[in-house]
Amino acid sequence: MEGIRVGNKQSKYPIIQGGMGVGISMHNLAGNVSKEGGIGIISTADIGYKEPDFMKNPLEANLRAIGKEIKMAREIAGEDKILGVNIMVALNNYDKIVKECVKNNIDLIISGAGIPKELPEYVQGSNTKIAPIVSSLRCCELIVKHWIKKYNYIPDMIVIEGPKAGGHLGFKWEQINSDREPNLEEITKEVVQYIKEIEKLYNKKIPVISAGGIWNNEDIKKFLELGASGVQMATRFVATYECDASDNFKQAYINAKPEDIKIIHSPVGMPGRVINNEFIKKVENEHYTVNKCYNCIKTCNANNTPYCITKALVNATLGNMNDALIFCGSNVDKVDKIISVHELMQKLIV
Repeated sequence: MEGIRVGNKQSKYPIIQGGMGVGISMHNLAGNVSKEGGIGIISTADIGYKEPDFMKNPLEANLRAIGKEIKMAREIAGEDKILGVNIMVALNNYDKIVKECVKNNIDLIISGAGIPKELPEYVQGSNTKIAPIVSSLRCCELIVKHWIKKYNYIPDMIVIEGPKAGGHLGFKWEQINSDREPNLEEITKEVVQYIKEIEKLYNKKIPVISAGGIWNNEDIKKFLELGASGVQMATRFVATYECDASDNFKQAYINAKPEDIKIIHSPVGMPGRVINNEFIKKVENEHYTVNKCYNCIKTCNANNTPYCITKALVNATLGNMNDALIFCGSNVDKVDKIISVHELMQKLIV
């Protein structure tokens, strides 16, 4: 298996660990994935939740934590390894978050949960490479054409997230778990064909990465054979010793059964795949009063949101599972034990 090139660096293996927030993929997981030959991704969603002033100054806390997390991940991985961040377009202060990551010399920014139209503007003059997350050929074409027309910038990578991915999904509600559900294999073939044309026109190699429901070595090989340069995986990396989440969070993955997987309406305004728990049942039947707004999401209004997504996700990573939103991928029921990142990577590359 050939690795993925990002700028002047190349990973040993074609595996990107997906960004998971709040607090699930931080420096320890991302650093160790990169150390083991993959590409580790730090989630920037409310990354400063452990900072002492997070409640009062969430933006300042988040910006400060970005530098800390990147530095600690680098110390684990080594300077020659590729490290990335995941930044949601839906975040308030998206531009400030991007610029802070660039300031800290991050190698790669993967950006979705919205269309990152202005992303090239925020990385100008840096060595940071950028990759939009797309859910269809149409979405890919829209972003590529816009970046070229407005910024003369060709994407450095394309990440396709299919309908089996975890967390927020870039599909309409009626498309998920229905006869109309898009097929990641078909989307991959379409995007790969389109990107080949862009590569010829602009003489630039653009890795295409497939994500969503990818579980094992056979899945990885299948998408490489379809023309992808690599895959992005998240759910399997939760059940590792190095994952930054609490043991309670990891245990929720181990305990999950197929019937526990549920698609919900997220306060972000997108469908999301979660583990159905007591918290989900409560918020479906009663309204939570939001007493503190962290000003995290552009589309969220504290006056009418069903619950505070920041608080629910922080509870999840801290292990307060009765009041937690537990994002997951479609294969979470296959997780049966916790292993090391090294052992997982060896299983995936056989």
